[in-house]
Amino acid sequence: MEKYLEKTLKNYLDRRSFLKVMGVLGAGLLAPQAFSAPLEGIKFDRKLYKLEETQALMGTFVTITVLDPSRARGEEAIEAGFNEMKRLINIFNRFDNGTVISELNEKGIIRSMPVEMRTVIESSFYYTKLTQGCFDITVKPLVDLFKGTFAVRGKPPALEEIKNALNLVGMKNISYANREIKFLKEGMGITLDGIAKGYIVDKTAELMAKMGIKHVLVNAGGDIRALGDKRWRIAIRNPFNPNSYMETINLKNNAIATSGNYEIYFDREKIYHHVINPHTGYSPVKAVSASIVAKTTATADALSTAILILGPIKGKQFIDKLPGIEGLIVTKNDVTLRSYGWGYYT
Repeated sequence: MEKYLEKTLKNYLDRRSFLKVMGVLGAGLLAPQAFSAPLEGIKFDRKLYKLEETQALMGTFVTITVLDPSRARGEEAIEAGFNEMKRLINIFNRFDNGTVISELNEKGIIRSMPVEMRTVIESSFYYTKLTQGCFDITVKPLVDLFKGTFAVRGKPPALEEIKNALNLVGMKNISYANREIKFLKEGMGITLDGIAKGYIVDKTAELMAKMGIKHVLVNAGGDIRALGDKRWRIAIRNPFNPNSYMETINLKNNAIATSGNYEIYFDREKIYHHVINPHTGYSPVKAVSASIVAKTTATADALSTAILILGPIKGKQFIDKLPGIEGLIVTKNDVTLRSYGWGYYT
């Protein structure tokens, strides 16, 4: 089982581990954690213990780090954090039968959504409106089409096939009221991949803070949430050179997430990838990565996806208009664009 998970995660981590957590308060780069790394605890300074544990979840390595005066409380909080994460995964994982989202995609209706799913659906409607449709959870038919066509034929789908799939895309095709959600067209499906992981990270970190933990860092393969008044150093990896970093930023009571076309792609040329423009039916090509700093990881997650679709110029203009949001965009020509306030974090 361990070898299977390591093999499954290897390529994913190469693509997704774009953000690496660096040491706290200027310390060195934290060493990559092994699969199912046990809980480790050290005396960080005279007042705080540093405790850290890594588990394989959501297709990546998830590391929870806490700094707290009480080692026992820190250990209890980390255990509670991972339990909360697993509980939420059982709601949002579209790949496993029996989850709520899998049931929705199969039946086209859920009459009594869990409150967590309702929250994420409401947020998705908000970000769709904010980004003028660039963030859209109904792109699943397009993702499935490209994935299936490349798997069977080794080439992209025909134009007519893309048009047919596009007909199933659009938040207007979802009926949503109270706890009921229903698809208005047969064959529709949703993917919450662009926001649910961020939401899960947020809820995990917030639960631990409610337990009284002073400083928390949750890193789910690059979706990162920091709580507390300590600064954490985050290194942003160069998408063109996985062995180097573009720059580092300071994160305190904030979150960061990155979307990139290098993460999951269907062809060797990386022209067709998992991020698909819901307006055109094709993957965006002008930007190769977008890193967003926001108050919550869910926000950073959703907006980083939207920025890839908007493209470098429009994406930067969009970020600069949003209060409390900063971003870094890398173009296909290896040009880096930073929002006006990005320097605040460097």
